Amino acid sequence: MDVEVLAASRLRFDDGTPVRAASAVVALGDGHLVVSDDATHAAWCRDGSVTAVRLLPPVEGHEVFDEASGTKALKPDLETACRVEVDGEPAVLVMGSGSSPARMRWCLLRLDGGRPTTVVADASAVYTRVADVLGVDLDVLNLEGACVVDGALRWFHRGLPSAGLPSGSVDVDLADAVALAVGRGAAAGVRVARPRHYDLGSVHGVGLAITDVVALPDGRLLASAAAEDSPDPRDDGPVVASALARIRGDRVLEVAAIPELDGAVVKVEGLMLLGADDAGATLLAVTDVDDPDAASWEVRIRVSR
Repeated sequence: MDVEVLAASRLRFDDGTPVRAASAVVALGDGHLVVSDDATHAAWCRDGSVTAVRLLPPVEGHEVFDEASGTKALKPDLETACRVEVDGEPAVLVMGSGSSPARMRWCLLRLDGGRPTTVVADASAVYTRVADVLGVDLDVLNLEGACVVDGALRWFHRGLPSAGLPSGSVDVDLADAVALAVGRGAAAGVRVARPRHYDLGSVHGVGLAITDVVALPDGRLLASAAAEDSPDPRDDGPVVASALARIRGDRVLEVAAIPELDGAVVKVEGLMLLGADDAGATLLAVTDVDDPDAASWEVRIRVSR
């Protein structure tokens, strides 16, 4: 598997402010939505314009969160964005990472007359069930990616391999998840099953852990992974490597490094499939640079077989 960076640019809103801490990217209408893990709003990229889309109300009066201001514990940590359907119409499900009540909310986005509308659901009981099925403590749960596989929502736990917590996934009943997101079901009724764990290897002694996943037409998955030397799932650390992994079922078939940008490792946290053919796939990736004042990268990547 060969990985080539085709193009890269910094993400900024139309007023010039940076799109911070990009954690997921997903198609929305005639553009794509970039979710940030330290903000209550996302960035909608269309025709060269980048505008803010509200996902959550302010948290104790704050719209953005960081360690320097003492607000990091409040952040919703929205890490996952996945295309779903509601009543036969496309929608986007955005989900928090878990590990604390602040990070256990789901946002469902739909377009109404071309304008995004959002509803929010408390999914705490789902996170408790996921932690139980994966066999991890709730306070280390770190769910960072999801895709639809065989009619189920496959939800990926990043883990912390260097601390003995491997990356993993569970299958969430898709109909149950959508019902909860739109307010037609209860979190306690969402079915979670089929735990899997993945070994992606390590770089310089730091384990690679899954940060996002997309499904390919042939049934295989492509996952982004980062080797981040952090003490726990909530605190940042130096990223020594970033990679893509090809997965089928619970088997990691192949791992290949993502080239550096401007001489530095890029921490890819979000993937979107732009197209696939017999020769490979083209992806749109977004990165978290772990600096609240810096704009995230948006990168077009070609993966060849």
